[in-house]
Amino acid sequence: MNKIAPRQLYFFLACIAPLGKLVLLPTQLAHYSANDLLFPAAINFLLQAGIVFLIMLLARSNKTFYDLLVNTFGKIVGKILICIFAAFLFFISFLPILEQKLLVQSVFYDTLPSVVAFSSFFLFSAYLCAKPASVLGRTWDILGPLAIAGMVGILVFALPVTDFGALAPVGVTGAKSIFFSTAYTLNWFYDSAILLLLVGRFEYKKGMAWKSVVFYLIGAAAILFFLAVFYGVYEGLAVRQIFSFSKIGKYNSGVTVLGRIDYLFVFALTLGMAFYCALPVQLGVGCLVDTFGADKCKPALFSVGINLVIFILSILLDYQFAAINTTVNEKLWFLPPVFCVLVPILALLLRRKPRERKVR
Repeated sequence: MNKIAPRQLYFFLACIAPLGKLVLLPTQLAHYSANDLLFPAAINFLLQAGIVFLIMLLARSNKTFYDLLVNTFGKIVGKILICIFAAFLFFISFLPILEQKLLVQSVFYDTLPSVVAFSSFFLFSAYLCAKPASVLGRTWDILGPLAIAGMVGILVFALPVTDFGALAPVGVTGAKSIFFSTAYTLNWFYDSAILLLLVGRFEYKKGMAWKSVVFYLIGAAAILFFLAVFYGVYEGLAVRQIFSFSKIGKYNSGVTVLGRIDYLFVFALTLGMAFYCALPVQLGVGCLVDTFGADKCKPALFSVGINLVIFILSILLDYQFAAINTTVNEKLWFLPPVFCVLVPILALLLRRKPRERKVR
């Protein structure tokens, strides 16, 4: 099996993982904590960075998460546990996919019905999810530089109209608002769950633990800077500015003269987002393949079946996004910490070697 190179994993942590925080997270943070939005975001990033470090320590065994479960609990219990984790990945992927659907419909194809505008995503996702995780490395080699160019371009256009004074006075919303803002935005911070499923798909090398944390924090710093620019541009109107990354640069005088050239950078970021949104589904399908075998057409069948279910749900719940958003973020906020924090910590206790059978 071709394994993901360390360079490619660093591209994911620094460039691809941050993209999932650009669509609706800024608005959610502004809603809960106003000008203090940097604090809950920083708390969640630092928490994820700590878990990334622990997972990289686990990766020294060069065993997959599924193999570690089987070594510890046996095949039957290991299969059950990995299927539960797959169910969480499918669950956590649904809201980001709906975000992308709204983004595509509102920003790119506002005159087309939502089903027509976004159905191609599921064809792309079904194809990607049928592929093994080893193909991700080559994808990240391409998407990493694109994401960097897109983020830099958007920020360059937005900086001239940014008033960082809008972030003051610091702490005015209070500790309670910052706490709830941290809890109610956990749904966007599932990078550790993705990384846990990538364990064993890349070969651990000396120093990767701290290097991975550094690259993840570089991506986190980019998002925190974007959030500061976002609030500095919109200030009190930030709670209404959904899909802000796609329009934050249009207020620049250069855009007025040359047209929406900032869309070049928006397209670059959106391409990376499409792959990132499909990633939990792809890894969840990989869990099912580990459980039930990869022979013949099983990966393709799992991929098509799961994507078809998500596609049907996205149609049935087309006008229920606000209710889904509230339910996932405010009622089920405790699920991400269980699978993205508690499970990776407990995974350090898993056996690296298979249990020896006693011979009678």
